[in-house]
Amino acid sequence: MLYCSAMAGLRISVTIAARAALLSGLIALTACSAATLNLGVGSTGSSPAPAADADAQVASPANIASLTEVVQRNPNDAQAYNMRGTVLGRAGRNTEALSDFDRAIAIDANYAQAYANRGQVYRQSGKLDLALADYDKALALDQNYALAYLGRGQVYRAQGRALDALNDYNRAIQMSPGNGQAYYQRGLLYQAQGQHQYAVDDFSTALGLIQQQAEPFIARGLSRLALGDAKAAASDLDNAVEVEPESLNAWTSRGLAYERLGDKEKAAASYAKAISIKRDHDPAKKGFARVGGKAGVTYQPF
Repeated sequence: MLYCSAMAGLRISVTIAARAALLSGLIALTACSAATLNLGVGSTGSSPAPAADADAQVASPANIASLTEVVQRNPNDAQAYNMRGTVLGRAGRNTEALSDFDRAIAIDANYAQAYANRGQVYRQSGKLDLALADYDKALALDQNYALAYLGRGQVYRAQGRALDALNDYNRAIQMSPGNGQAYYQRGLLYQAQGQHQYAVDDFSTALGLIQQQAEPFIARGLSRLALGDAKAAASDLDNAVEVEPESLNAWTSRGLAYERLGDKEKAAASYAKAISIKRDHDPAKKGFARVGGKAGVTYQPF
């Protein structure tokens, strides 16, 4: 009996460790997904990020063609190049976007937005040193450029400079308190530092400012899981999968939340959906096995 009790304790410890590892991995994925929130650095305003369909419309070939006509009619207009570069960047055409920002800066060497926009493309391409130089230049030209502080904060966070990142996020929020992206990014920073209540507070503020995006719901749900509030986490992750039904991270995280609640049906359904999105997604496969999921069985997610 002593042997059996010891083995049971070992199994429980392994399960807890596995769930903790999964939560840690999901939090890391949430941090990586921050790049999907468009910062909209074509202006110094504080508008929330556009919905995915609206962003796709902005970056449509027809819109790019129209902007090309504007550039052709105004070959010495830095704003025309900056605008087309911004749209090309949203379309993922980074080389062309950089060329347009280079041209805008050549025409107007004091064009802060063009430096910040070029910095964003460099950041998203992993060229952090170049990105940092451009954000520094943008802020030297305009010390009240909230979105440049936000972008530079992301560079600092990627470089592991947490305090510098926090200072920049605080400046961005101070200058533009209606910018949900700044609260979201600061929340990710708090989350990575294990300060989950601060993270939840920032994600909650972000959700009041950012519409129809899954990432803030996922992030808040994961921090609530870390705080032991699986019920609130499940509610957040329900919202996440409704907003973005094909989000791998949302479904996997939802599976963990319902697993914590002891609802194996919804947990299995969530893990199964994640597996259907990506067959070799190991966290979902392991979660599905933990809750006794069986291939070929239909589970009800709601």
